Amino acid sequence: MNRLGRTSKSLTCGSAPASLLNMPYLTKPLLLLLCLLVSGECRKHGHRVRRWTGTTESDKHGTSLTKKPPDVTKSRKMKTEHLLKVDDHDFTMRPAFGGPAIPVGVDVQVESLDSISEVDMDFTMTLYLRHYWKDERLSFTSSTNKSMTFDGRLVKKIWVPDVFFVHSKRSFIHDTTTDNIMLRVYPDGHVLYSLRVTVTAACNMDFSRFPLDSQTCSLELESYAYTDEDLMLYWKSGDESLSTDDRISLSQFLIQKFHTTSRLAFYSSTDAVMSDDDDSFLSGAGEWSRDAPPAPPCLTTAAPCCVSGWYNRLYINFTLRRHIFFFLLQTYFPATLMVMLSWVSFWIDRRAVPARVSLGITTVLTMSTIITGVNASMPRVSYIKAVDIYLWVSFVFVFLSVLEYAAVNYLSTVQDRRERKLRERARSQSLPCTCGISQTRTMTMLDGTYSEADTNSLAGYTEEPMVPEEEQEEMQDVPEKPEHMVVHLSVSSESTTTKKKKSLRALNIIQNTHAIDKYSRMIFPGSYIFFNLIYWSVYC
Repeated sequence: MNRLGRTSKSLTCGSAPASLLNMPYLTKPLLLLLCLLVSGECRKHGHRVRRWTGTTESDKHGTSLTKKPPDVTKSRKMKTEHLLKVDDHDFTMRPAFGGPAIPVGVDVQVESLDSISEVDMDFTMTLYLRHYWKDERLSFTSSTNKSMTFDGRLVKKIWVPDVFFVHSKRSFIHDTTTDNIMLRVYPDGHVLYSLRVTVTAACNMDFSRFPLDSQTCSLELESYAYTDEDLMLYWKSGDESLSTDDRISLSQFLIQKFHTTSRLAFYSSTDAVMSDDDDSFLSGAGEWSRDAPPAPPCLTTAAPCCVSGWYNRLYINFTLRRHIFFFLLQTYFPATLMVMLSWVSFWIDRRAVPARVSLGITTVLTMSTIITGVNASMPRVSYIKAVDIYLWVSFVFVFLSVLEYAAVNYLSTVQDRRERKLRERARSQSLPCTCGISQTRTMTMLDGTYSEADTNSLAGYTEEPMVPEEEQEEMQDVPEKPEHMVVHLSVSSESTTTKKKKSLRALNIIQNTHAIDKYSRMIFPGSYIFFNLIYWSVYC
C-alpha cells in the first residue's frame, strides 16, 4: 500500500524515469505509454494557444494600419431618417421659411402625345416632370460627394413643390410596377424630384378653318399654394428645358413645334375684378394673367376683397396642323362627285320624268348624309366652318339641279298647251266647210284629236272618190261646178297637211332640247369650278 501510494504521488511528467526502477516488470510499459500521451497533449495545447494569440495580435496590427474614414452613405446601420435628419426638422414649411422665395427649376420631357379630341376640346399627354431646388435641411456628410436616390416613400416625409396642372380634366401618376417617382438628394442639399404623369387638359380650339386649320394648345403648370413671394417657379434651362421624342406622331395632325413661355397669374375673390382687356371692373370672382402685372384691384379701391396673390405659371405650347388628305377622301371628293352626278340630268330627255326625278332626289339625300356624318364628329359650335361652306354650297348646286328640272317640266307643259291651242286655231281656219263630211267627224277634227288617218281619208275623199260604178254613172249627169269645188278642196288640203308636218318636226326639235337644259349644261359646271378656285385659294 505504501509503495503504491508513493508511486502515485511521484507520477509526473518529469519524474517518470526514476519511478520505473522500482515498478514491476509488467507495469513499466503501461506507465511509459501514459507518460508519452500526457506529454504530447501538453505540447499540442501550448502550441494552439500561442497560434491563436499570434493571429489575433496580427489582425489588430493590420486593422490599425489600413483603417479608412467611414462613409455614411454606405452605412447599413444608420436609417434614412437619421441620415437626412428628417425627424429633426419640420418639413411642413418650405425651405428658408420667412425669407426670400425659394427658386424651383422645372424641366419636362414629353414622352407621348396620346390623343386630340375635337368633340371634347382636350388633349392627353404623357410626360416626365422634374423639379430642382435646394433644401439645406436635407444636407449630409459624404467623403465621395455622391448622391442618394430614393423612391416615392420618402416624398411623403419631406417638403416638395405643390405643382399642379391648370385647366386639367384628369391626371394621374403611373404606378406600374411601383409609383413612378424618383427622389435624388445631394450632400449639399440639392434635390431632384421626378415623376411620370399622364394628364388630360383642355385646349381652346378654333374650327373656323376646319379641316384646313392649325391648333395651338398649352399645358400650364403652377404652384397651388405658394405665391411668387414664397416660391419662384421657372424653366431651368429656358427653351431647352422642354425635350420631346422624335418618334411622336399623330394620325390626323402634324406636330410643328414645341416651345415654352412663362407668365404671372393673378387670383382673387372680390366684389370687383379687373378684366384683362381694359381697366374696367367686372362683378364676380375670376382669374387673370398678364405679362406686366398691375396692382391688385382690391388695393386700389375700397371694395371688400380677399386677395390670393400672383403666381408663377409655366406654359408648354405646341402647334398642330391637321392632315387634309383624310378629309379629301372622305368628304370633299364624294361631295364633288355628287354635284357632278346631278349634272347628268341635263342630258336626259325632259319627258323621262322618273329618271330625272329619281336622280335628283338621290343626289340630294347623299349630300344630306355626308353633311350629317361630318357634323357628328365635330363639336356643336355656333359659327360656320370651312367644310360647312363647301358642303352646303355643293348641296345648293344639287338642289338647284332638281329645281331646274321642275322649271323645265313646268315650262314644257305650258308650251305644249300653247302649241295645242295654236294648232286647233289653225285647223279651224283651214277647214271653213265640211264638204259632205259627217258632223261627228267634223267636230272630232276641230277638237284637235284627229289622226293622220283622218287627214288621209279627207284627201282620199277629194282626190279619189271610192264609189261604185252605178254611182259614177249618175255623177256624170251632175253639172261641172261641184266637181270644180271638190278639186279645189283637194288642192287646199294637200298644202295644209304639208305645212303641218314641217311645223311638227320643228316643234319636236325645240321640245326635246329645251333652252334651259342647254344653258344649264354650261352655267352649272362653270359656276362650280369658279367656286372651287375661290375656296381653295382662300383656305389654302
